[in-house]
Amino acid sequence: MRNKAENSPPADADARRAVKPVICYPVDTLPQPDMALYRHMRTKLESVETVVAQPREAACFDVPAGHFFRISCPEGSQVGDLNLWNAANPAERFFSGKTRALHGTHVTTGHRLWSNLPFMRPMATITLDTLDWYGFDEFGGGVHDVIGTRCDPYTHNLLSDGGEYHHCCHSNLTRAFALKTGMDLHDAEMHVHDVLNIFMCTGFTADTHQYFMKASPARPGDYIEFFAEIDLLGALSACPGGDCGSSHSSDEAACHPLVIEIFKPASTDGWSPPPVNGYSRTHGL
Repeated sequence: MRNKAENSPPADADARRAVKPVICYPVDTLPQPDMALYRHMRTKLESVETVVAQPREAACFDVPAGHFFRISCPEGSQVGDLNLWNAANPAERFFSGKTRALHGTHVTTGHRLWSNLPFMRPMATITLDTLDWYGFDEFGGGVHDVIGTRCDPYTHNLLSDGGEYHHCCHSNLTRAFALKTGMDLHDAEMHVHDVLNIFMCTGFTADTHQYFMKASPARPGDYIEFFAEIDLLGALSACPGGDCGSSHSSDEAACHPLVIEIFKPASTDGWSPPPVNGYSRTHGL
């Protein structure tokens, strides 16, 4: 939200505002996923593991490269915050900002989750989204956003004048990552990063351009499915705001578990894991 302007507009203000925008990252040359191949691979799947993220908590899970994983809300509308790391090297992790720059504010089938620099490669590809019908509503809201950073106790403390809350998604993800890796909480916290907000319905207001949320349209049985392009370690927090229709840090909201299912396809013929980004840093940096 911008503060009230202190300066009068210049004579050519309208002309300056009328300049047409240019897309920052045109994706005409972006390598596209072979969706026909993914559809073929998912015709015969073997269930490998099921992990549950309990309400107001997070859970870690492993997905080998070449496997699918599916996140669903089996009991009720529930938002989840997702982190992803390279299982062999947590320094490579999901880069929500670049994913947003390439695919837009909300992701769905055919979009990819990209890793941070200098790796910059697809970590996972979205292969199915039961909420793809939602699109964008009259308020500009969409589902599965890469806008929000994750609810965290530091911002909560700031905005509530010293309030303490220990089940923000940042806290949940930190505890889960620490438990999984054996790191202490301080070191684990350094690896927690901006998220994909699974099932969350968000956008920007038309007048002040503030980030808003509204009740998720997800219902029992809805899910979003991914294909792991590299060996992944994931962490998913079942947000303490439930469907985030009123709050994202609350002990009052109705919350539900989220389920992560990992599937192995019968064959991965025709697929190979993506290499790290080909940019040579030897002379460029």
